Amino acid sequence: MDLVATLCRRRHYSPRTEESYRYWIRQYIYFHDKCHPGALGAQDVEAFLNHLATVRQVSASTQTQALNALVFLYEAVLEKPLGRMVGLKRVQRLHRVPVVLTRDEVRAVLSHMSGTPRLMAELIYGAGLRVQECVTLRVKDIDLAAGSLSVRSGKGGKDRTTVLPSRLREPLQQHLLRVAALHKTDLSHGAGLAPMPGALARKYPSASSSLAWQFVFPSSVQRPWGDQGRLARWHTSDTTVQRAFRLAVRSAEIHKHASVHTLRHSFATHLLASGTDIRTIQLLLGHRSLQTTMIYTHVLEATRKVVSPFDNLED
Repeated sequence: MDLVATLCRRRHYSPRTEESYRYWIRQYIYFHDKCHPGALGAQDVEAFLNHLATVRQVSASTQTQALNALVFLYEAVLEKPLGRMVGLKRVQRLHRVPVVLTRDEVRAVLSHMSGTPRLMAELIYGAGLRVQECVTLRVKDIDLAAGSLSVRSGKGGKDRTTVLPSRLREPLQQHLLRVAALHKTDLSHGAGLAPMPGALARKYPSASSSLAWQFVFPSSVQRPWGDQGRLARWHTSDTTVQRAFRLAVRSAEIHKHASVHTLRHSFATHLLASGTDIRTIQLLLGHRSLQTTMIYTHVLEATRKVVSPFDNLED
């Protein structure tokens, strides 16, 4: 498993991809009674993936994730490519329309939130961010004067620039002042570091102690970082905004299966409804394929005002 982690980092896979691969490789080993993967082969991989599909009834994306992990294990780690798996039963991918909140529903949910979780939710909706992109924002990524946000190493390792709502400039500026004050206090106690990606800590030794590299939404606690174990302040957990949003949806009495990610779907749909072209929305969301963004056209068509023929029936 250490070799799996090493190869993932050598290929610059995201920490979540590494965590996912390690999880599915462990599940595969447990499924075969802790037998070493080197003693197993393509048929054993098929048996595990088919078990996921027929017994555990996982989604198509989950099965694909497990498949990618095992292909990586045999090709990169064990150097024993699996080859073609003719007995593999792939789960059929379902094309579902995302859940979207109306503008009034967004307003109602946000009114039941407060403090930093509300600012995070407003930023996710106002800029179309993923939750992980929001919590990993750094001070240097925010340009208040230009009204833009820079998303670094988003999904697929891609960078992009998105819009910063003008209504959030003042609240965000006040929040950054509090972050700066916290950073100053940390420095006075011999801490004040922010974890740096890759080898940047060696390339720019003093950058981790600068305000620019601090997280916009820092954690309330500091944890050891690096070989020397110096205290660093990481970003807040995803659950900070997720838990607050879930409670707000319940308080607003909205009976939709909505999560924080629903705000990103709502951002795209509301932009499309206001006349923004689909290509611009694709760039703001950071989608690789335009087909992914096109799903919001189906959402918009489904929510247009259509008069049912039943309403035209005479009594």
